[in-house]
Amino acid sequence: MCRNITTLRGLEPVATTEEIEAAARQYVRKVSGVQKPTAATETAFEHAVAEIAHITAHLLEALPPRKSPPPTLPPLRRIKIARPA
Repeated sequence: MCRNITTLRGLEPVATTEEIEAAARQYVRKVSGVQKPTAATETAFEHAVAEIAHITAHLLEALPPRKSPPPTLPPLRRIKIARPA
């Protein structure tokens, strides 16, 4: 559905709260069509992000471990990786 949402299950160390919220935010942007919340959409948008992040955290806790790591790193982890010069 949304190519920008990366797989969080199986990350080592486990997905952070920030990574879960970023995925929830991207999902809500995609399904709502709201890229930047306005005064009229902000409350509903942020409520949806919080709910989806909460449910996602529970889902990740409930699933069994993956047999192999996910194929790509979430964007928040990519910026922390030192690239050789």
